[in-house]
Amino acid sequence: MDILIITGLSGSGKSQVGNILEDIGYYCIDNIPPALIPIFAEMSLRLNQFNKIAVVTDLRAGSLFDSFFECVDELRRMEVEYHILFLDANDETLARRFRETKRAHPLSVNSDSPIINAIKNERTALSRVRESADYYIDTTYMTSLQLREMVLSIFLENSNDSLKVTCISFGFKYGIPPESNIVMDVRFLANPFYNDDLKEKSGLDSYVYNYVFSFDEANSFYEKFKNLVDSLLPLYKNEGKNHLVISVGCTGGRHRSVSIIHKISIYIESIGYPVFVIHRDIGKMI
Repeated sequence: MDILIITGLSGSGKSQVGNILEDIGYYCIDNIPPALIPIFAEMSLRLNQFNKIAVVTDLRAGSLFDSFFECVDELRRMEVEYHILFLDANDETLARRFRETKRAHPLSVNSDSPIINAIKNERTALSRVRESADYYIDTTYMTSLQLREMVLSIFLENSNDSLKVTCISFGFKYGIPPESNIVMDVRFLANPFYNDDLKEKSGLDSYVYNYVFSFDEANSFYEKFKNLVDSLLPLYKNEGKNHLVISVGCTGGRHRSVSIIHKISIYIESIGYPVFVIHRDIGKMI
């Protein structure tokens, strides 16, 4: 039996992730106090009913959430395999989501505190939980489809029990993806943005892609990057890591980073690793 504990900031998409996991065979429980997780695990073991369980637990449980680490210690004593997935988003995005849904933040229900203060207080309260997480997903710039694809890339069973790699292109002007394990900056490459024929296109367009790799600097960088990936992936795999996030950034996340990620992701897949690609900022306005 494998238990996935989903937690994180309110409004970050935890319930949505639970729904996605349910679609691929997990038995999911939303808003369960931590103390009940070992009890449910024990019952499931006794009945031999569920192989994969996902539980959402967070500060909606109030003071009951204080037992979170006692819960995971108990699961460890029971020799139940578990992992923790932490969902996050930046403060402004979380505040906007609450305004749009007209729902109250759990820490502002009985308080006159502004929503942004409630979010900051929750972030502080969950800091230790975040540090203990096995998986981390920042949903700030993700569409519902991108979130679904990323969750499936991590948790959908694959006959190849290999290290799974997520490759993200992004724009530094919008921030570095917080879930990144490896970050490369390609702002030193020639920028197609300043070519009027290429400005409106993206790195997935052959004209932009060919332009980026028409320069020796791009090809030299790519070969060194590929060699680095070659050397690191087996080391991460041997260390027992099951998910690696490689991010490449340029200024706006539309041209250079997209081209590099497109090429390196094809290579990583060719050497036997499951790959999921996110071009996070490709659709942003220029």
